[in-house]
Amino acid sequence: MWMTTIIIWTAIIATSINLVYWWFIFSRLAFYQGQYTQNRSLEEPPVSVIICAKNEAENLKKNLPHILNQTYRSFEVIVVNDDSTDTTAQVLLDFQQKNPYLRIINFTNTSKSQVGKKFALTEGINAAQHEVLLLTDADCRPTSELWIKKMQQLIKNKIEIGLGYGPYYNTNGLLNKFIHYETVYTAIQYFSFALCGQTYMGVGRNLIYRKSLFLQTKGFTKHQHIASGDDDLFINQVATRQNVAITLDSDTFMYSDPKETWRQFYRQKMRHLSTGTVYQPKHQVLLGLLSLSHFLHYFCVFYLILQFSTIFAGVIYIVRMLTLLFLYTFILKKFRLPSLWKWIPTLDLMYIMYYVVFIPTLIIGKKNQWT
Repeated sequence: MWMTTIIIWTAIIATSINLVYWWFIFSRLAFYQGQYTQNRSLEEPPVSVIICAKNEAENLKKNLPHILNQTYRSFEVIVVNDDSTDTTAQVLLDFQQKNPYLRIINFTNTSKSQVGKKFALTEGINAAQHEVLLLTDADCRPTSELWIKKMQQLIKNKIEIGLGYGPYYNTNGLLNKFIHYETVYTAIQYFSFALCGQTYMGVGRNLIYRKSLFLQTKGFTKHQHIASGDDDLFINQVATRQNVAITLDSDTFMYSDPKETWRQFYRQKMRHLSTGTVYQPKHQVLLGLLSLSHFLHYFCVFYLILQFSTIFAGVIYIVRMLTLLFLYTFILKKFRLPSLWKWIPTLDLMYIMYYVVFIPTLIIGKKNQWT
């Protein structure tokens, strides 16, 4: 009996904490009515778009034209060819013949201690001719020709960092739905925390910041020994309450092809999640408490059902799920994914397995791969 009492109180506390996140933090994104990069200023500073490519010949063929054909007054595109062994170099030369504002940097990694793409990206940033840097990846495609124009509008006055959204294309199957859900849930967290003045990450496939900020803070020096984190660890390091803005304008979305197998998805998340262990302590606590409250909510619900306390278990489950369904109604419209709404109960439950599978990554980390 005492065990059931402990579980009941744990369920109440965990669910209450989780609801605090949803109603007091994530609701800021759900009801966000900020300017969707509709800056009326005629000022259009030149922009340096930077892409790192390692054996990305086919992706460059598909996606680079959409970067080069942007409708913007003045920009350059820098592609850093990071020790590619395929036809990336030739593909880039072919593009350069028709696009003189495409600049190619051939980077050779001569040190085994240089893990990941941070050194290649640093080469591209140092070579950039302009103050405003817009970063993406070779396997990404902007949803419109206004991507550069609208992303650069974020950088003004005290704003030195702009966070964009990087969704995935729709395909069939449960994996694709889970990838969409995981991407949206991650975006809910980093956008909402940014709106609260607690920015802890951005995504490297759609990120903009000032070159002077990068140089003044010595770039990736503090975490150059970690392969991943050229986006989230850097933003975690340099973001303040005053220097970050977000955009939910669909013209700024940067799409990617989703992973096709669970194994590929697992490997991708292994790389990405390893950086969370070196976030600022306050961000680790906030994110850890969110995950723990989510996990304990379901753990307690299942335990209480097995102990035939189904009415209480049902009440706390329904209260939380109604909150999620209500707020996701607004959030999914912002991310142009309203069809995902009916899958929220299933995917939210599946996310518990996500925690279980990736606990070793969060504790140990895997820091020696190019990402």
